[in-house]
Amino acid sequence: MEEKIQFSIDDLLISHITESDYESLSLFSCGNDEIDDFFHDEVRLCSKYSYLIPYKCTIASSGEIAGVFTLANDVLNLEYEDKISFYNIAPEYSEIFIRQTSYPAINIGHLGVRSDLQSRGIGRFIVEFVRMTFASSRIAGCQFITVDALNNHRTTLFYTDKIGFEFQTLGDLGHHTRRMYLDIFTHPSS
Repeated sequence: MEEKIQFSIDDLLISHITESDYESLSLFSCGNDEIDDFFHDEVRLCSKYSYLIPYKCTIASSGEIAGVFTLANDVLNLEYEDKISFYNIAPEYSEIFIRQTSYPAINIGHLGVRSDLQSRGIGRFIVEFVRMTFASSRIAGCQFITVDALNNHRTTLFYTDKIGFEFQTLGDLGHHTRRMYLDIFTHPSS
C-alpha cells in the first residue's frame, strides 16, 4: 500500500465559505452522503440565518477545497463525576469549575475531508486550528470543543485516539451520533 504524504501547516489555509464558494462546494465530496448533502443543500441557509458559520480548508498552492466544517456556539453539561477527571485545572479555579452546571464550548459540526485526501492530516489540522483559535482568542469564554460525531468506528477513532476527545456519555452508544468533548487548555492535539 502506498503511503499517503501528510500535509503540513504551510500547505493548508482556513477561511469562511463565501457566496463565491458554493459552486465549487457543490462538487465537494467526503464520501459521506449526510455531510455531502448538508454542504450541497443546506449550509447556505443555515449560514444565512446564523445557525452556524461554514469554513473551508484549502490547499494553499492550488486553492482547492480539501475539507469543510462548521462552527457554532455550544454548551457542555458535565456530571460531577466527569468534572473530577480534569487534573490540570488550576487550584485557584478548581472550586469554581466544580460548582458550574455548564461550560462554554464551540461545536465543530459537519467536518468532512475530501475523499481522495483523507488520512493526510487535514482533519487533525482543522481541529487544531479551532483549538488554537479559541485557546488564544479573548472574544468570549470557551473552555471546550464539542462534536456530535457520526457513530462509526473510523470517525470515533479519529476523535478519541488521534485527537483526544472524550465521550460525554455512554447513553448515546447505539445512536446515530456520539457526543464528545475536548478540553481546549489541557488536551492539546499531538
